[in-house]
Amino acid sequence: MQRGAFSDAGRGACACFDVLHPVVLLVYWLVLLLVGMLAFQPVVTALFFAISLAQGALIRDGREVARSLAWQLSLVAVIAVANPLFSASGSTELFRIGFRAVYAESLLYGTCMGFALVGMLITFANAARVLSADKVMQLFGGVAPVVGLMLSMTMKLVPQLVRQGRVIDSAQRACTSARPHRTLSRRERMRDAFRLSSVLLGWSMEDSLTTADAMKARGWGAAKRRTAYVRERFRTVDALVLVALLIVAAAAALMCWQVCRAFSFYPVVSGIEPVWYCVLFALYGALPFLWVAGVKAKERAL
Repeated sequence: MQRGAFSDAGRGACACFDVLHPVVLLVYWLVLLLVGMLAFQPVVTALFFAISLAQGALIRDGREVARSLAWQLSLVAVIAVANPLFSASGSTELFRIGFRAVYAESLLYGTCMGFALVGMLITFANAARVLSADKVMQLFGGVAPVVGLMLSMTMKLVPQLVRQGRVIDSAQRACTSARPHRTLSRRERMRDAFRLSSVLLGWSMEDSLTTADAMKARGWGAAKRRTAYVRERFRTVDALVLVALLIVAAAAALMCWQVCRAFSFYPVVSGIEPVWYCVLFALYGALPFLWVAGVKAKERAL
């Protein structure tokens, strides 16, 4: 029941964004990604990671976001540990591994790098849930049809590969006659993983050929300009939302730039401004929540 509730809530939140033009949605998540990538400062990075998680719980399945944290936090740990080993910079020495010193500044830099990368991955997943393949093709189909096709197919094929991999793994586990009734060794588990990868690769190649034949049969590339499946008009409300969005985005980006300009990792960590300096960035991250709340309040009033 709980899983279904999360899924229904995510679908309801995505439906609230359908009333907006795809350009507005693209600009919002593009600005969020740019600020999260370029504003490299511990407080801003932590806030960007928290915003991506909160938006993921709003737009996607909350359990899915929680499950993905297992490998995402592992990725953060790997990057945080690897950075001091490849970039021995700083002034606060923690310990030594042989002749190489590990500094606190390098460890902090690697940790921020890891959280920024994971925040970008989560933000991409959130944007892909709201910007469907039809909306991407509507945005880029007429200007850059190949780019639009690549983006829409990537957004479709990545979840499809994950689902197909789970199907293959379930079928492999269900085939009990092909494996001994005992705990598998590491070598046997690796062999099963390679078998799953080879089957998934073969399936994806066959599916790509089928997709190419279907596209050719439907006349892909026959016309110079591609039409959109759903035509959406850029209305006055879209223009007002976009202007308000750009104003908040500009103010948040300016504030984050001032915070990052005063901060430095090396040779010592310095220039950490008060947390309230990032209030505008937090407000920008909260805009989807405010929009969903407003749309739902309007629906209840009607």
